[in-house]
Amino acid sequence: MTPPRWIDTPAALEALVARWRGEPALALDTEADSLHHHPAKLCLIQLADGAGSAHLVDPLALPGLHPLGALLADAATVKVIHAAENDLAWLKRGLRLTVRGLFDTAVAARFLGVATLGLDGLLKRYLDVDPVPSRQKDDWSRRPLTPAQETYALHDVLHLIPLRARLREELRALGRLGWVEEECEALAALPVPERPPDPDAWLGLKGARLLDPRGWAVLRELHAGREALAVELDRPPFMIVGNESLVALAARRPATAEEIAAVPGCSPTVVRRAGPMILAAVRRGLELPEVHLPRPRATPRPRVPGVVRRRAEALRVWRARVAQTVGLEPGVVLPQRVIDRLAAAPPEDRAGLAAVEGVRDWRAALFGDDLLKALRV
Repeated sequence: MTPPRWIDTPAALEALVARWRGEPALALDTEADSLHHHPAKLCLIQLADGAGSAHLVDPLALPGLHPLGALLADAATVKVIHAAENDLAWLKRGLRLTVRGLFDTAVAARFLGVATLGLDGLLKRYLDVDPVPSRQKDDWSRRPLTPAQETYALHDVLHLIPLRARLREELRALGRLGWVEEECEALAALPVPERPPDPDAWLGLKGARLLDPRGWAVLRELHAGREALAVELDRPPFMIVGNESLVALAARRPATAEEIAAVPGCSPTVVRRAGPMILAAVRRGLELPEVHLPRPRATPRPRVPGVVRRRAEALRVWRARVAQTVGLEPGVVLPQRVIDRLAAAPPEDRAGLAAVEGVRDWRAALFGDDLLKALRV
């Protein structure tokens, strides 16, 4: 029996997983609601097989996705995802699922030197598939989805497996398929730790450092108040009060609703929805004793020894030359983070080079001698 398009019951999910056990490749994509709700949640997982059978898994309706975990963790079934980093974050951190056997079509295109890495551009280039109207800004938590939303969601996975086949052909012809497979394996294995709230996030807002300590106190209270209200109203913080307006409020420190309305970006909706929070936050910031005012200290820039700077520059010069020769972006040939590691602690041989995080076996095998030579400055 063919599974339904919507997988929204445990029985349907288990049947789909059983049907696809041993499948050579599956395409995957996800949709969340970060533009409409706070905190954001995963709202949809789209899956398709090589025969064009596509399904919409509903995390909002299912009590759990444990059966899907075994399928995603099976390295024998390739998971084809485009620009997988965000999808992996939802699967790993949000659902505690492990993904093995990844093939990221954006990574593959980058290693082919393709300038346009968006999925629509790749589908048109390699498969002559026209894009469907974008629904990226939709609220994917709403049910039922419209036919247009379903079409958009399924479009993102229906063509990924044929796209992978075309990309693999070109990569194999250039001798770069192993490079991509190693990069994808590392991406899939990358841990996605929980992100604890940053108590000093307010200081990163544009213009925040121009305020005086009293303004910092007000801004800190406004930032915390906005976060609490965003959770209460289930709305993203930027929809409560924009960042620029938050800094302007900290500078002007309004005492009435009328004064709030005079701040750029504080519409009548902002005043009605967030006015009491704003006034209370301003009062708390103004009433804070002088001795407790925040006084952020400048973070000193680390001192980099001259020899480390010279090694890094030698690697960048080498990278620029090689990137032009192979037709790839310099950051693909050797990411800056890897340059920093190599320059700070240069390995003595190719075995040591391959052991440096981010170098990968393919770089050590292909460029090992050149890299070691560039580090001897």
